[in-house]
Amino acid sequence: MEKLIKNTLMETLGMEIENAQAHYVQIRMPVDHRTHQPMGFLHGGASVALAESAASIGAYLNVDEEKQQIFGIEINANHIKSIRKGHVTGKATPIHIGRNTMVWEVKILNEEQETISISRCTIGVVPVKNN
Repeated sequence: MEKLIKNTLMETLGMEIENAQAHYVQIRMPVDHRTHQPMGFLHGGASVALAESAASIGAYLNVDEEKQQIFGIEINANHIKSIRKGHVTGKATPIHIGRNTMVWEVKILNEEQETISISRCTIGVVPVKNN
């Protein structure tokens, strides 16, 4: 799984994959200077980056990487609670795993297991193009 993080936004934001299976992905992210917005709270965009990363890893684990690649098509997020420090954990589970699309739900929780944000991410599955 390290190859999925190295030299990516995930590495820049300090994300760590804690669990990665075809039907469940869990990623931890710090709430610090890398993920704050100007007022010192967790940036909504960082939450969305965590959600899409978890959904994308889950989708990746459901395809043949030599024949298919995945791309985020759409994501929405509802930010429910704010946080200034500590860590958040994104927990992704599939709602739909199809041949051409997947839909994942991602709950982002604080260390007290309170919901910080909830997202739904649609992932496209496309054939690898050999150029």
